[in-house]
Amino acid sequence: MSSADNRSTSVTQESPHTLSLRHQVLIWGGLFLLTILFLWIFRPILLPFVVGLTLAYLLNPVVNWLQRLGISRSWGAMLALTGVIVLLVGLLLAVVPLVATQIGGLVVRLPGYVGDLQGLLRQWAPQFTEWLGPERTAQLQGSLTDLIGRAVEFVGLATTTLAQSSLTVLGTIAVLFITPVVAFYLLVDWEGMMLKADDLLPRRYQGEIRGILNDIDRAMAGVIRGQGGVILVLCVYYCTALTLAGLNYGLAIGLIGGLLSFVPYVGFLTSFTLSLTIALVQFLPDQWIFVGIILAIYGVGQFLEANILYPKLVGQSININAVWLMFALFAFALLFGVVGLLLAVPLAAITGVLTRYAIAKYQQSSLYLGTEPVAATPAPVVVEKPAAAKPARRTRATTEK
Repeated sequence: MSSADNRSTSVTQESPHTLSLRHQVLIWGGLFLLTILFLWIFRPILLPFVVGLTLAYLLNPVVNWLQRLGISRSWGAMLALTGVIVLLVGLLLAVVPLVATQIGGLVVRLPGYVGDLQGLLRQWAPQFTEWLGPERTAQLQGSLTDLIGRAVEFVGLATTTLAQSSLTVLGTIAVLFITPVVAFYLLVDWEGMMLKADDLLPRRYQGEIRGILNDIDRAMAGVIRGQGGVILVLCVYYCTALTLAGLNYGLAIGLIGGLLSFVPYVGFLTSFTLSLTIALVQFLPDQWIFVGIILAIYGVGQFLEANILYPKLVGQSININAVWLMFALFAFALLFGVVGLLLAVPLAAITGVLTRYAIAKYQQSSLYLGTEPVAATPAPVVVEKPAAAKPARRTRATTEK
């Protein structure tokens, strides 16, 4: 084969790969835009399906384990869903009434706590004036009052929005009855759906696309399973610790802090502000030690979240900048309401995986490296045929004999 033929073969082999990069960017970008359009059109009815899909994704490993024990997939899905439903019903009967009572009392009593805290600040104003001077004391008092007012406004707005969403968008009947049905059929057909989706992948790039999908699966596992575990542990920790510390409405505040922990810093700051406000009014001026206990509870909680829970349960699977995550949460919540709030973190994780893949492909391309496609792949010009040469020598030896 001549060098010209070799170069022609190299160009022929390189062109599909060059085109594939452009095509893959268009395909993944188009799929993302179609997903956003789909969510926008069907957002009023998506919640039970999104919750059902999430539940199926969480329970699929359990069903696979039951299937390895010899239980059919249908019965495994039924057993897993029955266990979850029994657990949720038990929580609803045992915990929800108490939590609802505390949250209602907190919302009603919160303005009074803010007024009492402002009274304490005015009472301490002479001491602050001696330490800081009149101008800085006035600035500090104004800043604290404004901060507390904004925090109370945010909590009230968030509570009202969630309550209204629960009544209008969630659709209690749909969530309670449609979600288990959706989760059951998805669990039964999960393996078949995965095989059909894998069979539709282009054969030439099947391995590469499988790698991307595996990265997405790890990111989703980190988001749903890992972050869900972090939320559960923090809810239990804050609710138990604040209640044992004797803080008024500690159960409700701990639940707020745990559930909002998936938003970077928002859950911690909201829960900490509420706890500190109530602790200062409740325990001062005679019980400073309990204020210190509340501060220690949040210090230990932050240490557990940052150094133990998040690295162990979530790890680097999400790998999303906190600013981008907060933007995604607020943007999707604004566009799609409660459904957007549920989907924001998974979609941000998927976007992060695709962005990292696109950057890696760009850094391997001739545009980034500054080389021509033909010169970049010299390997195809070498053609070795050792298997064809050896039988020929054996044939000559046999003929001489």
